[in-house]
Amino acid sequence: MSTSLFDLTGKRALVTGATHGIGMAIAKGLAEAGAKIIINDLMQDKLDSAVQEYKSFGVDVAAYLFDVTDEHAVKAHVDKIEREVGPIDILVNNAGIIRRTPAVETEIKDFELVVKIDLIGPFIMSKYVGINMIKRKSGKIINMCSMMSELGRETVNAYAASKGGLKMLTKNLASEWAQYNIQVNGIGPGYIATAQTAPLREPGHPFNNFILGRTPAQRWGDPEDLVGAAIFLSSKASDFVNGHILYVDGGILAYLGKTPQ
Repeated sequence: MSTSLFDLTGKRALVTGATHGIGMAIAKGLAEAGAKIIINDLMQDKLDSAVQEYKSFGVDVAAYLFDVTDEHAVKAHVDKIEREVGPIDILVNNAGIIRRTPAVETEIKDFELVVKIDLIGPFIMSKYVGINMIKRKSGKIINMCSMMSELGRETVNAYAASKGGLKMLTKNLASEWAQYNIQVNGIGPGYIATAQTAPLREPGHPFNNFILGRTPAQRWGDPEDLVGAAIFLSSKASDFVNGHILYVDGGILAYLGKTPQ
């Protein structure tokens, strides 16, 4: 099979929340495959720091300051990006947050904030990027879903509700836009080793033991483990893949768990 199926040369990819962690790893991977990378953030200092980080890896990025939940700002910046950088061929909806509190202790404003960023934000981004993709009859949209798109767990009610909704938004946008040669898919990361999960990954930590025991691969994933899936779903190789959530989880969803000894 020709590697040209995965070549992103000449494509422009907007990756939200790509100033660090999973988003940055995916953006770097898409850049290595040939794509021009566009990132955004709410804070200028984080954007500036990320730009320097990308440059140290030889990646030249276009950076824009806007909030994915602000419809007017998104519309204006999508138009600006298409004028200044060119048509957005690939959108990766990666920006997101999580709040961990028991349901009865969760403030409604916090629940609403998570839903706004993790579900409404991807819809707003997809809407305004999708308008132009529909006109061009071409485009790839990747939504960063989660294990919580399929499984429940205590204390993450707002996050799980958002990610379950994002899974169904992915399927519905795919159903509506496939006729325009737009593929809308999702990636569902397993438990990934990032700065935010570092305290949980200390040897002997109960949650670390839980994840290692729950994952057939017996390790946490690395952000780079998600790059191949992102390249595939961004490339010609996935032109007939639509409405699919590709779980990159080390086998968690296939696994009932260890047999008691």
